[in-house]
Order: sequence, then structure tokens, then C-alpha cells
Amino acid sequence: MSLIRLRQAPPRTGGCRSSLACVLRGRGRCDSKAPSVVTAFPPSGLGYQGTCMTSNTNGTSASRVQVSVSKGDIRIAAPNVDLESLPDYLKKECLLFYYPDQEILAKKIAAASSSIQLSEVKWATFADGFPNLFVKDATRIRNRHVAFLASFQHPISIFEQLSIIYQLPRMFVGSFTVVLPYFPTGTAERVEAEGDVATAFTLARILSNIPLSRGGPASVVIFDIHALQERFYFGDTVLPLFESGIPLARKKLRSLPDADNITIAYPDEGSWKRFHYQFGDYPEVICTKVRDGDKRIVRLKEGEPRGRHVVIVDDLVQSGGTLRECQKLLSSQGALAVSAYVTHGVFPNDSWKRFTASSSSNENGATDFKHFWITDSCPKTVQAVANQAPFEVISLAEPIAAALQI
Repeated sequence: MSLIRLRQAPPRTGGCRSSLACVLRGRGRCDSKAPSVVTAFPPSGLGYQGTCMTSNTNGTSASRVQVSVSKGDIRIAAPNVDLESLPDYLKKECLLFYYPDQEILAKKIAAASSSIQLSEVKWATFADGFPNLFVKDATRIRNRHVAFLASFQHPISIFEQLSIIYQLPRMFVGSFTVVLPYFPTGTAERVEAEGDVATAFTLARILSNIPLSRGGPASVVIFDIHALQERFYFGDTVLPLFESGIPLARKKLRSLPDADNITIAYPDEGSWKRFHYQFGDYPEVICTKVRDGDKRIVRLKEGEPRGRHVVIVDDLVQSGGTLRECQKLLSSQGALAVSAYVTHGVFPNDSWKRFTASSSSNENGATDFKHFWITDSCPKTVQAVANQAPFEVISLAEPIAAALQI
């Protein structure tokens, strides 16, 4: 029997009176002599998954990490920035600039924290179409923590935003953060044949050349980048912070009337590798894509969807073809209902319409998907799907507000 010790940071104030609780699907105990250590004994040859929680002595502050152990393998998926565990004197006030497409999200971010104030850029163009930009109250931002909320959903808007992104750190700001909720070239992250261009690397290099501010390198906040290895595409002159929409999805799932009947499904092995550590406390279904000539067929690899409300989880959706095929497969296998969560609803060419009641409905007139949750990382999509069933938008405002204050 192997012994696995999971070390966590001690509480920020006070000691611990056996306050380290380990809620695991397996066996474990809290070492009272070293309360920041969980000692767990997984069954021989097996693994376990669950959640470890630490709290201070009065129980007013807690932090949580997802833990998955499989045959000696330990993976910890850390949560997003948790302001409750951060002392007030370390929290920053922030001036937030934003691209016009992100105005709604920017206002939500400001509403989520009194420490964040909105600032303006005048966005205009010259007669030849090139940007004519002006940062308002430029002297007011000196020595302040400044951020820019970007949207690179459409290539045509990237140059004018980069002009602002490259200028703000040079205006004597104390520190600078770029919030890019959706990293649009993330799916072009590898070279499969000589001549392929990995544009994920190109965009990462562009962002890596953001000028230094008075406080040092810029931070770049990105949600659910397509492949985690893309963090290595960024240079040492920026500090990428990779956040996730999954905690918001989990919160939504816990609020459902049938929360105790949820099964998580992954449309392919890549999605499973990426997210299954964050859903270790849910039953899972794994689908796989196989080629049949020029067609890709989705098949059930493992898991049991029968009688369950199955929620398909992925980082992004484009045409939605794979999600549609997964839904059909899961329904044919007896799923009681099928929903989907994706952090980035890209939906080029209005492909979101494939999921609405007018074009995707069963014999009762209801949509094939019970719920389809996306975040507001892609503002054009958010505007398009407003009041369109089965879509529901989960805002990234609170985790972004938290990230801007560290």
C-alpha cells in the first residue's frame, strides 16, 4: 500500500484545530501535528478523486483544490483567484480600459468590485481606415494598476487593440494586465506537416512583446486556453495567468433541480484529458471520434448515460457538429436529458442557430439540448444568442474582477 502525502499552504491566520478536512472518495486522515498535510491511503492499485479543503480556526476562510490520484499519479487543479483568501492590503485598485465590444462585460466587472473603475479610450479611424486612438485622462493613470479588456474574436480588430495594449504600459503605469478571455488561435497550436503554421505561437509571441511597465512584466489573463502546453509559447517578458470557467459551470450544475443525477460527458479524449480532473466527483462518459472514409463518427468509449442528465463539457465550440453528434449518441443510449457547457461559444457564420428550437428540436418541439451554457468571452456571440433557447450565458465578470486585484 503506497502512502501519498498532499501538501497544502497553511491557513493565512491562526493555527489549525484539525480544521483540514479531506473529503475524498477513498480513505484519508488529517495529521493533527501537521495540519497542512493530508495523509491518504488509496486502495491498493486503485485511485480516488475528491476535494481537499483548508480553513482558518474560526472557519471564516477556506480554500479548495480538486485532487485526483490514480495509481500514484497526483494532479491538483487549482481554483481561480480567490479574493477571500487574500489580505486586504494585498488587493489592488484597478483602472480598466476596454474594447467597445467588451463594454457590457467591463461594466459587470466594475460592478463586481468597488476596487475597479472603468476608463475610456476614444476609438476612431482616419479616412484611410487606420485607427485614430486617444487614451483619455492619460496623466491620471500614472503609477496606477491598469488593465485592458480585449476581444480578439475577429481578426480585423486586433491591430487597433494591440496599439492600445502596447501604449498603456509606456504611460508610466504602476503595473499592467491584459485580459483576453478567449485566445482565438488556440486550436492552431501544432504542426502536423511541414509547412503548417502554428498561429497560436504567433499570437503568444505578439503578446510576449508587450512593453514593461514601471512594475515589471505585464500579466495576461486567459480563460481555458485550448491546450495547456500553449503556456510555453509565451516568453519570459509576460506573466500568463490561466483561469477557467469550470468553477462557474460547477456552480451552475449544483443549482439544478436534478443536481444529484448529473453525469459529465467529454466529446473526445482531448477534452477528457483537459477537464476530467476538475470533475472527479461526477460520473463520466467519454466519447471518441473515429474516421469512416471522409466522415467522423462519434462513438461511446466508456461510461453509462442511461437515465442520467448528461452534460457535455468542452473548452470551445465552432460549428457544433461534434456536440450535435454526441447529443444524438447519448440520447440513443438512454440519456434522460443532454446539456452542454463550453467556455467559448465562437459559433462562426451563425452556427449557433443549429441548436435553437427552430432548427434543432425533437418531436415535442423542445430543443435537443436541455441547456447550453456559454460564457461571455465572445461578445458577438453573446449578443446573437440573447433570449434564444437553450442558450444561457454565464458571466466571467467575478473571476476577472478577482484576477485584476492581485
